Amino acid sequence: MNFGLITKQTCEAAQEASDFIRKESLTFDKSKVEHKGLHDLVSYVDKTSEKILVDRLGKIFPEAGFITEESTVARSDKEYNWIIDPLDGTTNFIHGLPCYCVSIALMSAEKLEIGVVLEINFNECFYGWHKGGAYMNGKRIAVTSTPSLQHTLLATGFPYTDYSHMEEYMKVFDYCMRNTRGIRRLGSAAADLAYTACGRLDGFFEYGLNAWDVAGGALLVKEAGGRVSDFSGQNNFLFGAELVATNFSVYNEFMEVIKKCFNH
Repeated sequence: MNFGLITKQTCEAAQEASDFIRKESLTFDKSKVEHKGLHDLVSYVDKTSEKILVDRLGKIFPEAGFITEESTVARSDKEYNWIIDPLDGTTNFIHGLPCYCVSIALMSAEKLEIGVVLEINFNECFYGWHKGGAYMNGKRIAVTSTPSLQHTLLATGFPYTDYSHMEEYMKVFDYCMRNTRGIRRLGSAAADLAYTACGRLDGFFEYGLNAWDVAGGALLVKEAGGRVSDFSGQNNFLFGAELVATNFSVYNEFMEVIKKCFNH
């Protein structure tokens, strides 16, 4: 299977959805926002973007199923599945605040094959495929070579629906605040991972995540030479609701902090 060609076509699908979202951002009416749950927002922009992607991706690879945030289609148990977040960073979008992304991944069984994250405000398309490398707008990207945690710039996401591990999370946050160059909270896990892949950030951690938040970006970090795991150091980061992504040099040091604070 030519995953390089499918990746190119996936980028084109992401661009079509991005163009729609960018156009809607110019006239978006906040009164059209819906609440899926506590602090969990959605609008017709998310839903229409997802329909665009399902339609385009279904034509690219008709045999694949879908795992989607806005439930345009039910979760599929096919051999290959697209994992889609049509607008990662919805709250940013609603408030007119960069950044927000289209995020797409293709998974076979439990292995990520393709990842695409398109940051809409800067029109930066990050993409890669298994053993094919990672790229941004045609240029090869790689994670940083920062050797120790004290020299890193990290990103995280604040919990907004699941507060069950706030005490442990704040311990990590406190440590990083005191022992790194800083922590950023961009409001889009897809962007956090894409920026880790291209070296703007040295790492990212968060809990309470869904597969569609991280699938595309996780593939990018791996193909850019980084490491991705759950908080136990295992590979259940897609459906285990927790993720760490860093370069290889600081991974073990950072995981010691995570495991200590989360008692793993």
